[in-house]
Amino acid sequence: MDKLPKIALPAIAGVIILIIFISKSAVTIGSGEAGVLYKTFAGGVVTDEPPLDEGFHIVAPWNKVFIYEARQQERLEKMNVLSSNGLDIKLEASVWFQPRYNELGKLHQEKSEQYVDRVLLPAIRSAARSVVGRYTPEQLYSSKRDAIQQEIFEETQKIVEDQYIQLNEVLVRDVTLPPTIKDAIERKLKQEQESLEYEFRLVTAQKEAEKVRIEAQGKADANQILSASLTDKILKDKGIEATLKLAQSPNAKVVVVGSGDDGLPLILGNN
Repeated sequence: MDKLPKIALPAIAGVIILIIFISKSAVTIGSGEAGVLYKTFAGGVVTDEPPLDEGFHIVAPWNKVFIYEARQQERLEKMNVLSSNGLDIKLEASVWFQPRYNELGKLHQEKSEQYVDRVLLPAIRSAARSVVGRYTPEQLYSSKRDAIQQEIFEETQKIVEDQYIQLNEVLVRDVTLPPTIKDAIERKLKQEQESLEYEFRLVTAQKEAEKVRIEAQGKADANQILSASLTDKILKDKGIEATLKLAQSPNAKVVVVGSGDDGLPLILGNN
């Protein structure tokens, strides 16, 4: 009994030390995350191996693990940019991105956990200023929104492609012009719309008039052809045919062939 405490105390101490060791060494990486391992006594950030994936990991207590969001993320950025004629434009854009999974170690080593603020957002601001500066306020307000969005994406991608960042999409959510410029553009667009409607009605009327003229010309040409083809002999033959058909009616009559002034039959005795 006297020896029991002497054996138990080291065992308890060992268990305590083991628990502390495990608690300091255990790392749990959540869903959609990845861990960058930093080895204090073996070269620092591990860049030549894939990052630690989701789940439970045991690492030496003197090492560290930096956890990154590996899924797609979104940042909304509001910027003031200048149009081609120097007017101040407010631009609101969303950027969809994520770190390149297999290059997380290099991203951490070179850009740190603040890579979004240090690299991505400055890149999209620079791209937006460059792209918007090529267009007038009228183009920004109306027809060029999709083109601007695509150009900002391409410009930003060129900047971040060597920065271990995967750029998925850039969405231009809003373009705000100065109120006076916006009102002037809306008036101009309304006038252009009214002008297009007037031109459409004018063209429609011209086409309708042309259609009527063509139909009238066709009828005139048909009558001319018909008149040219009706000789005296044909008229007499047609007259005889019509007279004989009329003679077949129930009313009593006498038909005298060739007794008319024009050689056509005469019909006598209509009752």
